[in-house]
Amino acid sequence: MSSMEALLDATRQATLERPFGRLRGVSGLTVTTVGPGLAMGDLCEVLHEDGRVQALAEVVAVRGQDLTLMPFGDAHGMQAGARVRAAPRRNVAEFGPALLGRVIDGLGEPLDGFAAPRGRAGRPLRALAPDALTRPRIERPLETGVRALDAMLPLGHGQRVGIFAGSGVGKSTLLGMMARHARADYNVIALIGERGREVREFIEDQLGQEGLARSVVVVATSDQPAPMRVRAAYLAVSIAEGLRHQGADVLLTMDSITRLAMARREIGLSAGEPPTARGYTPSVFSELPALCERLGTLGGGGSITGLLTVLVEGDDFNEPISDCLRATLDGHIVLTRELAHQGHYPAIDVLKSSSRLLGDLLNDGEQRLVHRVRAGMALLSRNRPMMEIGAYEKGSHAALDRAIAAEPALQRFLRQESEPSSREEALQALADLARAFGPEDAA
Repeated sequence: MSSMEALLDATRQATLERPFGRLRGVSGLTVTTVGPGLAMGDLCEVLHEDGRVQALAEVVAVRGQDLTLMPFGDAHGMQAGARVRAAPRRNVAEFGPALLGRVIDGLGEPLDGFAAPRGRAGRPLRALAPDALTRPRIERPLETGVRALDAMLPLGHGQRVGIFAGSGVGKSTLLGMMARHARADYNVIALIGERGREVREFIEDQLGQEGLARSVVVVATSDQPAPMRVRAAYLAVSIAEGLRHQGADVLLTMDSITRLAMARREIGLSAGEPPTARGYTPSVFSELPALCERLGTLGGGGSITGLLTVLVEGDDFNEPISDCLRATLDGHIVLTRELAHQGHYPAIDVLKSSSRLLGDLLNDGEQRLVHRVRAGMALLSRNRPMMEIGAYEKGSHAALDRAIAAEPALQRFLRQESEPSSREEALQALADLARAFGPEDAA
């Protein structure tokens, strides 16, 4: 076929006019239309009478020719009969060094007042996770700069960890420390459902200029529609995937994945899904594991380490989203309100936390040190009520006496200001602490 014939053939197959649908009704958060022929998740535009775009919307349900849309903006002013057409915007993410230091929304548009960043397009927002048998094992420790984590709850490049906490116990402070000091090539930070006031505070106070310079920040505040909050989370994951495919080690932090689940529940209920536990729809419990599985290691190099904050409603650590993610992730870091009230920061409850890769990231000697210190902490925890009421007499229990004597050193070890600690320093401090609790074979 000649080049002219190929050009003519392409012209015959081209769509010269985008097909239109018609808006049929507006109810609550959703808009119903007849046509155009779009698929689930596609974007479309609702038009004014003069052809200007009134709102961008996402298809959240398809029933024959009838579509249910959720606008990315306000639905006020939309009228029955308005034209609806497919949007030229595609469900792909741009990634690359041009995004570093930038703050963007769920559509990839800049929020920092600078020109729109342009990376290299090509990563779909919704992609399949890498095949399980092609993933290298996680064997490289990730140095976070947080002493309690590096020594007692070690993380590895490609691990997915949940930070479980109620509101106001220091999640953002801990995330900021790790974003600044973790030994990763890039940070991708997704702020999902955050208060608008806290976004700038996090970027300026917790992240800082040094952290922002190697980060991409994707923001969808709490006042934005549910599709924007969901899209921002998927955009962040897709950007991290693009950087991983270039061989980089990426630290992805999402605050919070619970608000992503809430947004997905809002969409599901509006689309007609049945509610289940606490009103969450079935799609939430299939979508969260699918999203988490996209993180991790990749054959040929590169990794995405996921730090996903789980906002525990009413300090109930057994609520449905917490249960789902605890079973999905490779470890959990628990921040408790009791420690925060004592001025203990970071408020990490080591005994309630766990890293499922401790055996892969620490050698046998280091693991024994961790077990000795945890045993001493457990002994103190069990006997705390008796000690507080004055019912314990010194000399009654030799191991408990040693644990009580070692507690000041334990508190100094677990508390940490914003200055980072190297992994070597953390492990040396752990060894000193283990000796304070007594010899390894002590009863």
